[in-house]
Amino acid sequence: MDESQQPLPTRPSGGRFAQILAEWKTLGLLGGPILVAQLAQMANGVIDTIMAGHYSAEDLAAVGIGSSLWMPVLLFFFGVLSALQPTISGYLGSGERERIMPITWQGLYIAAGSAVLMIALLLSAGPLLPLLGLEAATANITRGYLGAFVWGVPALLLITALRGLTDGLGHTRVIMAVSLLAALFNLPLNYIFIYGKLGLPAFGGVGCGWATALSNGLAALIMLAYLNRSRHYRAYHLLADWARPSWSRITQLLRLGLPIGASMFVEVSMFAVIALFLAPLGATVVAGHQIVLNIISVVFMLPLSLGMALTLRVSFLMGAGTPAVARLLARSTLLLALGIALIYMPMLLFGRELLVALYTSDEEVRAVATRLLLFGAIFQIADVLQVTAISALRGYRDTRIPLFIMLLSFWGLCLPLGYALTFTDWLVPSLGADGFWLALIVGLICAGILLIKRLWRF
Repeated sequence: MDESQQPLPTRPSGGRFAQILAEWKTLGLLGGPILVAQLAQMANGVIDTIMAGHYSAEDLAAVGIGSSLWMPVLLFFFGVLSALQPTISGYLGSGERERIMPITWQGLYIAAGSAVLMIALLLSAGPLLPLLGLEAATANITRGYLGAFVWGVPALLLITALRGLTDGLGHTRVIMAVSLLAALFNLPLNYIFIYGKLGLPAFGGVGCGWATALSNGLAALIMLAYLNRSRHYRAYHLLADWARPSWSRITQLLRLGLPIGASMFVEVSMFAVIALFLAPLGATVVAGHQIVLNIISVVFMLPLSLGMALTLRVSFLMGAGTPAVARLLARSTLLLALGIALIYMPMLLFGRELLVALYTSDEEVRAVATRLLLFGAIFQIADVLQVTAISALRGYRDTRIPLFIMLLSFWGLCLPLGYALTFTDWLVPSLGADGFWLALIVGLICAGILLIKRLWRF
């Protein structure tokens, strides 16, 4: 993607509405490849879930629990490193190209430290699994899955840091291609490791971890090779433009990125903690919850990709000194997001049984998942609006207050309410797994209202 697809704003002859359409077109050019990349990355989780689910319910539950442990940790570090995108996009908008590679190297140093921390955290989670009330077989599979997955963590965070450079420059097709390749690698590797092909033993759910680690490693090597050889990156050469660690620049990124990472962790860990709370209810309930979470995560990729493109564009416009256009784009994109949500709701409501049937043939698991997906359909409007608002705020580099809003909405409201509705008779007779999903609706509505109000300040 060249600079003409991240252009300086002009005043079209059609007035404000024409300008909104022009900016939406730019969002589409930025966000289209991001959407494909996000779907490709999500495909790995969908492939793992489907293939493990057809192996056994225990393996599906174990992969679900394992994913619930590593996903929040990964997204925390992903959020920290995502400070690179608006920073580099802002430098591009202001014409300060000489600052791009030094800040990229500081992101790579942060990625290296993050990989060490993430591996340590995931390996230390193994001994805690029996405390979650898991069945012994499920706990053993989860432990093996995490032990295999961590081998791919350095490659995964390297890709994330390099994405800060490519996305920040507006070249969003790079991560799209890398993510598609990783997904293509993951499918046959899953088949080989889960079912024991090419002379290997059948690893079951543990094989998902090995397949993911290998596919991430191959994708990282391909991305490095491309950046080293592509003519588009001759002005941004990693080795030729090497920069020493700079604590001031690292601090600059951490001040922006830590609240983003914490916000992502708060939201995603809420889903993870719900899965852990539901573990004592049995593998069937956990498996049903995991299926619904996968479906919701897939459809969430469109508003998430729109939000990521909005962050890039708002930061570019602010760097270019056009705050009025940034404000117009941020507010008008909320209407675009609302339209997406109004399409999603009936699609999920009326297609629940068909979607769930793609994941499992177990009748009990399908019944649980079909019921829970009803709640997932209902909260689409609040979910789509809150991610759009918080993405615009990140483009403005406003990350601390949104973090407090997320903490209040999810940890302060959603989780306590969900626990009360699920396991106690304090408010109503205990609802089981439905209670947590009902609480999710309340938490997302709270977050959406507060974040939109915050965005309107700009």
